[in-house]
Amino acid sequence: MSFFVEIDHVDRIFPLPNGGKYVALKNIELKIKQGEFVSLVGHSGCGKSTLLNIVAGLDRPTHGGVILEGREVKGPGPDRMVVFQNYSLLPWLTVRENIALAVDEVFAGRPKGELKEIIEHHIDLVGLQAAAKKRPGELSGGMKQRVAIARALAIRPKLLLLDEPFGALDALTRGGLQEQLMKICQESHVTCIMVTHDVDEALLLSDRIVMLTNGPESHIGQILNVPIPRPRERMEVVKHPLYYQMRNEIIYFLNQQKRAKKRASQVSTPQVAITGGGLEKVSLNLGFIPLTDCAPLVVAKEKGFFQKHGFTEVNLSREPSWQDIAQGVATGRLDAAQMVATMPLALTIGMGGKKPLPVVTALILSRNGNAITFSKELYQQGVRSLKDFREAIDRTPDKVYNLGVVHPASMHHLLLRYWLAAGGIDPDRDVNLMVIPPTQMIDHLKSGQIDGYCVGEPWNSRAVSEDLGFIVAHDLEIWKGHPEKVLGLREDWLEQHPQTHMALVKALLEACDYCDNPRNREEILSLLCQPQYVGSAAEYTRNGFIDPYDRGTGEEPQLLRRFNQFHVDNANCPGRVEGLWILTQLARWGIAPFPKNWLEIVERVRRVDLFCEAARQLGLPDIEPDREPFALFDKMVFNPDDPVGYLKRLDIVREFEVEEIVIDPTADVKV
Repeated sequence: MSFFVEIDHVDRIFPLPNGGKYVALKNIELKIKQGEFVSLVGHSGCGKSTLLNIVAGLDRPTHGGVILEGREVKGPGPDRMVVFQNYSLLPWLTVRENIALAVDEVFAGRPKGELKEIIEHHIDLVGLQAAAKKRPGELSGGMKQRVAIARALAIRPKLLLLDEPFGALDALTRGGLQEQLMKICQESHVTCIMVTHDVDEALLLSDRIVMLTNGPESHIGQILNVPIPRPRERMEVVKHPLYYQMRNEIIYFLNQQKRAKKRASQVSTPQVAITGGGLEKVSLNLGFIPLTDCAPLVVAKEKGFFQKHGFTEVNLSREPSWQDIAQGVATGRLDAAQMVATMPLALTIGMGGKKPLPVVTALILSRNGNAITFSKELYQQGVRSLKDFREAIDRTPDKVYNLGVVHPASMHHLLLRYWLAAGGIDPDRDVNLMVIPPTQMIDHLKSGQIDGYCVGEPWNSRAVSEDLGFIVAHDLEIWKGHPEKVLGLREDWLEQHPQTHMALVKALLEACDYCDNPRNREEILSLLCQPQYVGSAAEYTRNGFIDPYDRGTGEEPQLLRRFNQFHVDNANCPGRVEGLWILTQLARWGIAPFPKNWLEIVERVRRVDLFCEAARQLGLPDIEPDREPFALFDKMVFNPDDPVGYLKRLDIVREFEVEEIVIDPTADVKV
């Protein structure tokens, strides 16, 4: 589908007098249909007017661009007209002459009669025929703004840009002009983008309301569709059953941004000793689990990336379980750790009724890399697919199928549940899920205590190698490119060690890049197989990591180029949209309530800003994945602007609560 206006990954960066840079807008991606009315809402300083000026061609983006009807906007033009708050009329010209100035310039060469007709039509359009001979000094504020609107519309722009056009007017005048503008836009089919601070104005006029977060690095936080039919009457709009719900949603967004701004102003970095290299701490203790995708940490240590970025000693602490990882970070035993992607969010919102513990991630360490392994017994019973497993459950109502997951707050757990539910299997009623550390999965499968599990490699391939099981599905078949492991650490640790954290992210980001070079995989494999790291046999650690993936079904092994993904395709950015999907799944299964303040939670946990800064310092791309709807293998579309609606559309879902999560970073927390 082609769009009328495309704002394509726009960044706007301003130089500072001290030689630094201020990132005003970051990765603004927005598509607008012809005839659509879009409002930009956000607190002062969020870059609304800056974005409008870029679309108008009055300012140029630092990165990205704007496309109007298939052509890039490179400067001002008559196809776009801006109406400013301050009218911008020439005081020595009359109403008619101010409008004529624009018309004569744009339509030069046309017959005078035609030009006069255009001018008079637009004076009539805004109801100013009686004042056509008056100069701006003789007009009220509302009349001046009507002249500005008439002048803008008279040149017949393809796009009308409104920068708080009614902000300086009294309520009565503003209301009349809003209704006039609505009527004009309806009749002229003009496309509009409007900057406003007025929530009711946005709801009255807009088809969509785009809400921008605070600066610096302001970005689109949420987009609200306004499904009120046109033509609209003010009182009918107010009486619409969704009006106050939508109004409250915008106000709640703005209040979240206000809280975030207040919190940012209160965060103070304590005075700590800075080492010669500029780091607050040069010796770190990092936790990891012996899985193939711990490779970035191993590579960063063994190939000198930690040392390159100023660390004198980094101890990689091999942990027995994800629970130990969580406890190690919570208690401060670990400075940071490899975590399952869900864990920072789950700890921050207080999963399982526990006190919230603010944990952040600025780096995705790996994507994909998991599989669902079933026992050979199930294979012998004819189970080859999700549908077959559903039929096996139906055939054996007295049997309880036990399936292992590594942690309640893991992607393994959420993906297994999602996969089962998509096949009509209730993961809480039709099977029994058990939490088992990854290293113990094989023993539990061998002893018959479980019938299958979802885990990362090499524990699926080991079951295949030892003829204990087969791989019924891998995550490229469930959700290709999902976040798997992240760098997780306490928020207060970050606040005390900002330079150390930045160096850590950069070291691991370079290590991730190294891991995705196919020429390095044999060397990395030899490192992983060392006993202090994964300690696994090379023959089944190779599966999927280097060699084609053997599922243990007798089929030809398949080369999976993204099975272990560490860096390519913008893999390292902790995107906010996928973080929001994780929150919906925690709520879906009753693991945690869905946060009413989900935007605040996602912004606080998944630190895209810190990732982008690290990437820029390394000369790497700093783009967040697009905030657009996506679907897993079952084609159920997740819309990041309607997470609760998505939850309600799912066939198998527990009763869930929507509540505000209050986080006290000073609280004592037990994990």
